[in-house]
Amino acid sequence: MEKPSSTAIPRSVLWLTLLSFVLQIAVIGIFRQYRTRSADDHFGFGWEMGRVARSLALGQGFSNPYGGDTGPTAWEPPLYPYLMGGVFKVFGIYSYGSAWALLAINSLLAALTSIPVFLIAHRTFGERVAMWSAWAWALNPYVWYWSVHWIWDTTFTPLLLSLIFLLALELANWGGWRGWALFGALWGIGALANPTMLAFLPLCGLWVWRQRFKNSLPSFGGVVLSSAVFFLVLSPWLVRNYEVFGRFVFIRDDFGLQFRLGNWKGADGMLMAYLQPNLNKLEFEKFQGMGELAYAADCKRLAFDWVRANSGRFATISLKRLFYYWNGVPKDTASRSPWDFRTSLFLASSVLALWGLGRALGQKRQGAWLYAELILAYPTTYYFVYPHARYRHPIEPELFILMVFLLSQIGQPSRTGVSDAV
Repeated sequence: MEKPSSTAIPRSVLWLTLLSFVLQIAVIGIFRQYRTRSADDHFGFGWEMGRVARSLALGQGFSNPYGGDTGPTAWEPPLYPYLMGGVFKVFGIYSYGSAWALLAINSLLAALTSIPVFLIAHRTFGERVAMWSAWAWALNPYVWYWSVHWIWDTTFTPLLLSLIFLLALELANWGGWRGWALFGALWGIGALANPTMLAFLPLCGLWVWRQRFKNSLPSFGGVVLSSAVFFLVLSPWLVRNYEVFGRFVFIRDDFGLQFRLGNWKGADGMLMAYLQPNLNKLEFEKFQGMGELAYAADCKRLAFDWVRANSGRFATISLKRLFYYWNGVPKDTASRSPWDFRTSLFLASSVLALWGLGRALGQKRQGAWLYAELILAYPTTYYFVYPHARYRHPIEPELFILMVFLLSQIGQPSRTGVSDAV
């Protein structure tokens, strides 16, 4: 049985990773990104995750996503709030020291993503594309924006998802049990960081199974092991949710509100932020009075009632959200034509990545369909809720690779049958 590929990580990539981290730290200091917004009792410092982290640091448990005393919560997935809570405990709640620590951690995660970017690109497109992809990711100011500006899981998710993508490529030829156990563990950790990535899990698993079937490798036992490890990783949080709510809650429970924020009276395809409990006193009073689960259920009911009564409008704004996801969201939240090209650079990067994907599929490049399935599956939730520029960021390591691959093809004749793309 084959072992995972032993592509050595060049020393230049390791130095590049270090350089990326150092430069991001410099940006934090030079542009004073550690000076977080103090308005609304520092709500902009991590938003709901920051509020939960404050409760953790104060010994109140995983609770109170909007402040006040609203009790235990599953409003956010647990990993990043627990990280924030630990930082708050050491460096102070909403302090400059905590901002420095969290932004430095974000920057480190963003820099480390350069390594799986290199390995994925090397596995699928070769050494040249791999090196340029790593450089494009590590030294890109747009990547840095999310790490030095947003105190959220925005840099943790791309790293996890790129590691899962890399492992899926390796599992196509990897015998034994260790790879399957690691696959389940990474998916479990990813779900606890950002459950949205689970939209990619079924297609990712099917791709691995098909590749292994073609390589005459068994998969059933591995799938069982991987599934067991996945649920083992999730189980402490699921048990905690059952104990505090008295019913099963799968990771987080805020879908009702999220769906309503994009689908209710006046919906135009973008976030209706004025309905959020932190910005709407009436909504906060409902949240506090009804309790978290009942409030989420009520929001879901209101949103689905609106969808049933406005099915045509829902279809239209869902198409707009699809466009905004790849084009970028207009600054103006008023109803408008979706053909707004002020975000042309964002759109251009999407076009280049999708063009690169098409070329990779046409050339039957190794792993091309895995790229396609990621791009197809991951964004689907946002087409029906609401878009935001950061919602594309988790899949941008793979998009960067596809863009670099496309640019590497300039001047080269189109080829087909290079390797198995399925």
